[in-house]
Amino acid sequence: MVEHETALALIQLGAVFFGLGLLGRLAARIGLSPIPLYLLGGLVFGSGGLVQLGHVDNFIHLASEIGVVLLLLLLGLEYSAPELVTGLRRSWAAGVLDVVLNATPGVLVAFALGWGVTGAIAMAGVTYISSSGIVAKVLNDLGRLGNRETPVVLSILVFEDLVMAGYLPVLTAVLAGVGFVAGLKTLGIALLAVTVVLVVALRYGRFVSAIVHSEDREIFLLKLLGSALLVAGVASAVQVSAAVGAFLLGIAISDSTAHNATKILEPLRDLFAAMFFVLFGLTTDPKSIPPVLAWACLLAVVTTATKVATGWWAAKRAGAGRYGRARAGTALVAHGEFSIVIAGLAVSAGAVPDEFAALATTYVLLMAILGPIASRVVEPLLGVLQRRKTSAAPATVEAAKQLGTGQEADSAKQVDLSKEPDAVVRESNPRTTSDQ
Repeated sequence: MVEHETALALIQLGAVFFGLGLLGRLAARIGLSPIPLYLLGGLVFGSGGLVQLGHVDNFIHLASEIGVVLLLLLLGLEYSAPELVTGLRRSWAAGVLDVVLNATPGVLVAFALGWGVTGAIAMAGVTYISSSGIVAKVLNDLGRLGNRETPVVLSILVFEDLVMAGYLPVLTAVLAGVGFVAGLKTLGIALLAVTVVLVVALRYGRFVSAIVHSEDREIFLLKLLGSALLVAGVASAVQVSAAVGAFLLGIAISDSTAHNATKILEPLRDLFAAMFFVLFGLTTDPKSIPPVLAWACLLAVVTTATKVATGWWAAKRAGAGRYGRARAGTALVAHGEFSIVIAGLAVSAGAVPDEFAALATTYVLLMAILGPIASRVVEPLLGVLQRRKTSAAPATVEAAKQLGTGQEADSAKQVDLSKEPDAVVRESNPRTTSDQ
């Protein structure tokens, strides 16, 4: 009997992995993140779906927890402590605007649906945080890593990650039902941990790197994975959040050790993170989506506008032209892994209604698709609008001549000025036409 169940578990798990591989290939073909397809795959095989997986639940649950740890660990490995400090100084104003504009819609919808303070705090995180993974992939695919507005986008993402280091412990405490004083204590511990890690990383980062480093790939992998799980477990035990613990460990590892750790952990991250997205889809009943579809579409429209406004304003402060501002705004639209991490914490704690998972899933599906599409079409769309404006200008000049108002020069001057911002961009930063 045990052998039969093991055989069924292996068959189901193999089918899940192979199916995820096919979905990932399809996503690459159409130029989208695989996250929406992984979520859809979970919906198909979950509660209320076409086929239910009954023998691999325990493995997928544990794998999903490891996936969250690896997601945040590799995110921390992308930043050094000096980069975090510099990014915080550079982007704090845009970061504050980002919080206000994009967390507020989630709070308002949660209250409108009667989910209370707990649901509002959780939903604020879902609508606030952009997907660093999707944004980085889009910028790389479109060849925009060297653009002048890209540092602005990355600075905002760094600010969001730092906000998450304080937000996740608070969310964990709220979901656990602790009191206000206990919640403040948890936040204090988290802020203290962030401060200590930044100080250690700035002054003694090489010692932390030396502890986990090894020339042998097998030993290096075991030490990395072991230390990440240990730190995440300890952080979770003191209610600081396993994800934050992994993120802080990643920050503390620096230089070539961080680079090598990223290379060796990326395949594991992708595998276990896929399990996490599948699990979230498994726990969402497709029948619960239609009642919240209108709310998800409303949130998608509003937060797309607020994310574009955030990027536009931040890029304008950095001196980017209209095209750069539009690119920065659309780059921030995509939501993905971190929104699902937050929603997963809320759902697993049982502190939010069943509709919460459905709304979060539908919202992330929409935003993970809208983000890459918006980034691809924004430049052609602005080009069309610019050509229409330019073609309409001669008619304005001719009308002024016929009226004899003596405004020919002013109209012609306005035509020239309509092109001036892009000319300024090209002169100050001579790149290809795509970087206007």
